[in-house]
Amino acid sequence: MDLVPALEEPLKKVLGPATAKVMAEHLGLHSVGDLLHHYPRRYEERGQLTHLADLPLDEHVTVVAQVADARLHSFASAKAPRGKGQRLEVTITDGSGRLQLVFFGSGVHKPHKELLPGTRAMFAGKVSLFNRRLQLAHPAYELLRGDAEESVETWAGALIPLYPATAKLESWKIGKAIQTVLPSAQEALDPLPESLREGRGLVTLPEALLKIHRPHTKADIADAHARLKWDEAFVLQVALARRRHADAQLPAVPRKPAPDGLLAAFDDRLPFTLTDGQQKVSKEIFDDLATDHPMHRLLQGEVGSGKTMVALRAMLAVVDAGGQAAMLAPTEVLAQQHHRSVVEMMGELAEGGMLGGAEHATKVVLLTGSMGTAARRQAMLDLVTGEAGIVIGTHALIEDKVQFHDLGLVVVDEQHRFGVEQRDALRGKGKQPPHLLVMTATPIPRTVAMTVFGDLETSVLDQLPAGRSPIASHVVPAADKPHFLSRAWERVREEVENGHQAYVVCPRIGDEEDDPKKARKSAEDEAEKRPPLAVLEIADQLAKGPLRGLAVEVLHGRMHPDDKDAVMRRFAAGETHVLVATTVIEVGVNVPNATAMVIMDADRFGVSQLHQLRGRVGRGSAAGLCLLVTEMPEASPARQRLNAVASTLDGFELSRIDLEQRREGDVLGQAQSGARTSLRVLAVIEDEEIIAEAREEATAVVEADPELTALPGLRTALDALLDEEREQYLEKG
Repeated sequence: MDLVPALEEPLKKVLGPATAKVMAEHLGLHSVGDLLHHYPRRYEERGQLTHLADLPLDEHVTVVAQVADARLHSFASAKAPRGKGQRLEVTITDGSGRLQLVFFGSGVHKPHKELLPGTRAMFAGKVSLFNRRLQLAHPAYELLRGDAEESVETWAGALIPLYPATAKLESWKIGKAIQTVLPSAQEALDPLPESLREGRGLVTLPEALLKIHRPHTKADIADAHARLKWDEAFVLQVALARRRHADAQLPAVPRKPAPDGLLAAFDDRLPFTLTDGQQKVSKEIFDDLATDHPMHRLLQGEVGSGKTMVALRAMLAVVDAGGQAAMLAPTEVLAQQHHRSVVEMMGELAEGGMLGGAEHATKVVLLTGSMGTAARRQAMLDLVTGEAGIVIGTHALIEDKVQFHDLGLVVVDEQHRFGVEQRDALRGKGKQPPHLLVMTATPIPRTVAMTVFGDLETSVLDQLPAGRSPIASHVVPAADKPHFLSRAWERVREEVENGHQAYVVCPRIGDEEDDPKKARKSAEDEAEKRPPLAVLEIADQLAKGPLRGLAVEVLHGRMHPDDKDAVMRRFAAGETHVLVATTVIEVGVNVPNATAMVIMDADRFGVSQLHQLRGRVGRGSAAGLCLLVTEMPEASPARQRLNAVASTLDGFELSRIDLEQRREGDVLGQAQSGARTSLRVLAVIEDEEIIAEAREEATAVVEADPELTALPGLRTALDALLDEEREQYLEKG
């Protein structure tokens, strides 16, 4: 298939090697097509200038303003001892505020001639602070002469596009480069099927590119955005629809549970009835398992909604049908916990081949990297002979040496922590592709699920099982109200006196290995000049101070696995009153007697992470308490985030708040195996309808023509989206 030559043209041929090099290195732009898809971040209106009053410190900005006055000063310096040093100070204004520009040395001559009072220009540079006033030192600038032929051309129309720029390349230089390549936009192949484009009243791709880079009116920008959002949503959904289609063609062994086998025996043992949600989701899963192509299902549920129970029943169904099931957990602590809870839930049904094992029993083995050689060899033997129906492990399961007798189902816990390659390697261990169930406890808004996990069918568990207690959450403003923090420790003591236990969570470990390079400071950290609180320090302070006399232990990721397990066992057994930990306890830790959690420096955690941590308490019959300790001032965005977490227990609501604050690039980046996010104008949360409609359209297009033979433009766009890295990513699923 012929690719579009004009858009494939490398930038160094069109713009010259120097500019092309900067564009490639700093903006990742290599071809004419890449540059045409580098859209303006916003537009300046001729009459409306950026407010100088709102300039952010330490950021590269582009402002349009008028010179109010310019003064040349002489001064003495090491280089110019006789007072021959020159400094040009220019004050610019835009009606909202004033800003000082400074030029030094031989750099003063040109601006001194050009930046006369009354001149209007665009200025770009990094905002710095000098003598407590904001300034731009040696800014690049471009005069706005309303009359000269060239600039009338360049700044055609009333809207000036401002591009995402870097220190090495100002916005207007990018703008000029785009003007150079804009004629090529006429040759852009349209990825949208014509019927779809016309049916929805969208402009053509060449017209959209023209309007986004050279708009004459705001309506032009709106037309271009509407069109380009559809491109992004549709091309991504076609990629996912093709994957669903390809998966549906793969053969798999149908796995139907025996009517009076292991699953039935397990259900008879259950001391409680499943919630309606668990029954509904289980039915969806069993229906999938019974088909002859592989199940691909995402099971997402609130913290504590009983996902593990649903997954276990699916695993038992597969064992019933003669297959094996593997559960992949992201950490050893979690794998050990899942193993313990599965063995507890199954009782004698987990004692296959042992005296006292039940008639339908199977073996449940654990496989992790830190196991002793003998235990490991035995576990691997049980897998290859088929003796073990269920295996729970970390990525040690993926190693080449691990062989299965007949792998029928793979359950992946906490999907976002697993590389696609790892999922793929495990899937490759079945004689035919096994069924796949992906679980996540971080609730994902529906649109994100459609965009990120669009190749998986989704099941949602949103009701909590009976007997789960409510969790009260409060923000503790330690800086404004120190007595609130003292009260927090009193509350922990009260819980312990009532026979319960507590967690204290800190952002870092605090041993010397903490790498200072990793601890990059955010603006908020800078504001308070203090590193995040550490487990080892806090545990020490608590044991000697407010929690003196209580059994306090620590748990973090750098401890030896045996030590971690011992600490967890003592905590689970109730021997430890307070566990001071990092986020290693974020997922899967289940100690029903733990009722209180204090999260130190809570503002350093994301919304979803706080929700996840909070789910560790209130797992028994007693009510849970979660205290979010912060030193952030009341009006800060960090405090608003914490207030949101304290105000609702609805994880889906919180995940929306989280996304609106973080931009979805993070979410997609994480899910797209680190491939750059392809979304430039599409906003996952705002454009919910477009994504849902694009998914329907994409599914229909792929059903009708899986190879897209009739749509060369769409194939070109797909090839661009799925460069090699993503092609592999999508192949592997």
